[in-house]
Amino acid sequence: MERKFNAFKGERKSGGGPKRFASPRPKQSSLIIGRQPVMEALSSGKPIERIYMLRSATGDIIPQIKEQAAANNIPINVVPVEKLNGLTQANHQGVIALTGQVTYLDLQDVISHVTEQGETPLFLILDGITDVRNIGAIARSAVCCGAQAIIIPDKGIASLNEEAMKSSAGALEKIAICRVNSLLKAIDTLHLNGIKVMASEMETEIKLYDCDLKEPVAVIMGSEDKGVYPALIKASDVLFRIPMAGNFESFNVSVAAGIILYEAMKQRTI
Repeated sequence: MERKFNAFKGERKSGGGPKRFASPRPKQSSLIIGRQPVMEALSSGKPIERIYMLRSATGDIIPQIKEQAAANNIPINVVPVEKLNGLTQANHQGVIALTGQVTYLDLQDVISHVTEQGETPLFLILDGITDVRNIGAIARSAVCCGAQAIIIPDKGIASLNEEAMKSSAGALEKIAICRVNSLLKAIDTLHLNGIKVMASEMETEIKLYDCDLKEPVAVIMGSEDKGVYPALIKASDVLFRIPMAGNFESFNVSVAAGIILYEAMKQRTI
């Protein structure tokens, strides 16, 4: 199966916590500056990662921008003027859009495509991971181990920017990325399609290698400081842990994802 999901070209469903690494300042070429340019970009379907909007922004076009952004599942970050001025010295009129590095796909479309290709779904759900390098490394492991999709929320996660692309060694271009406005709703969609949802949880007794990863499955990976959000834990079908030889806190999240994905690949190829 072509990991670039060529069947979906032209189809697009766009798109907290302190960051361990400071995000690089976006290049001017990756910014769309001003109200009308942002509106035109939205209307034309240009990939947009997110929109930064001044808290006090008013005017006839502002509701239109918000409506178009919502329709395309593009998050709007309401920010003070200092944030906008830090991105550009141009006249931004209270609105700046950050162009996207990836094309986001609809979750149900991806599920349908994977099953129609005769593959067993193996997805990752990323919850609250704010380090772009971890996301890039996770994407790289996902592609290497045969996962077909990564599901991310529209807020509370690092932007898939140039640094994330570099860290992934291009893997983010070879796997379906689904951005959703609610991970709980995404889990509902997965369940409706017969996909079991599993979460990594240090306190459970079930070990990773005792789980059946040959069946359709989506695995939730949480942030290293907070873990998986409790509501997502509750919505999961199976909780498991990765056994460790030593008495240490935990694996790095990208390393943990690699271990889980490799176990899934091993089970599916035996």
